[in-house]
Amino acid sequence: MRGLSVLTVLTNAFPLWLLLASGVALVRPELFTWFSGPFITVGLGVIMLSMGMTVGFEDFRRIGRERTSVLPGVALQYTVMPLLGWSIGWLLDLPTPFAVGLILVSCCPGGTASNVIAFLARADVALSVTMTTASTLLAVIMTPTLTALLAGSRIDVPAGGLLLDTVQVVVLPVVAGAVLKARFPAACRRVLPVAPLVAVATIVLIAASVIGGGREQVIEAGARLLLAVLFLHAGGFVLGYGTARLWTGREQAARTAAIEVGMQNSGLGVVLARQNFANPLVAIPSAMSAVMHSVVGSVAAAIWRMTTERPHAERE
Repeated sequence: MRGLSVLTVLTNAFPLWLLLASGVALVRPELFTWFSGPFITVGLGVIMLSMGMTVGFEDFRRIGRERTSVLPGVALQYTVMPLLGWSIGWLLDLPTPFAVGLILVSCCPGGTASNVIAFLARADVALSVTMTTASTLLAVIMTPTLTALLAGSRIDVPAGGLLLDTVQVVVLPVVAGAVLKARFPAACRRVLPVAPLVAVATIVLIAASVIGGGREQVIEAGARLLLAVLFLHAGGFVLGYGTARLWTGREQAARTAAIEVGMQNSGLGVVLARQNFANPLVAIPSAMSAVMHSVVGSVAAAIWRMTTERPHAERE
């Protein structure tokens, strides 16, 4: 039990590891830039495989049974976030590679880190996992289509390549993980306790590698790019929460939808950017997104956790 609690503490410190690694990458990029190319693709595949082992086929069936609860988060994921990404890039007049990268990450599905934040925020973790699964499966069509639609006027968007890569690094590993859980449940139960920490370590390495590789451009872009990514995720949380609160009328469901909408699969954004765009700067907004959405999510989780626990304390 003590070992599991240590794993939980290390996993929950996710934003701290991201901030530390990203800061170090700006000073000593060579410490992280080795983690590139196939390492990033394989690393994301491992995360998606563990997600499939977590959810299993029963969660796929639950998506159909709980359509009304799942729909708000998934619908907002592919409307609010892409429109925010496009609007912020235009309003802040970001350079084309950064604007395209911001649009790309805004069109990605919910990330697995959202499930951790949902737990910390006293939201509905099962609903969070179901929303993440649904948006991930839809990403095969939605991510390339929306990216091409919103960024096509700025740059040539290889929609076919985005589609193929999304299938390879998201759908296939998730389905493979679900198959493993169905066929070898005991083995999966032994592996799953360490899976979140492996996911955290992998995302930290991906983000720090990309930030270190684009160090000069990140420093040059400075506050404008940082603000763009902050506005994207903070806007996703606020609009996701408000819309879902009106839609469902339930606080816990609204928190869950806000987390799903405001937190993207930034690792997927990095992989798609690296494999489909010639300019390496397109991947930088996704790397910064991994840091920012974790910070915004952790702050929101702390606030929600306090507002949930305070009434309990007062009743006692």
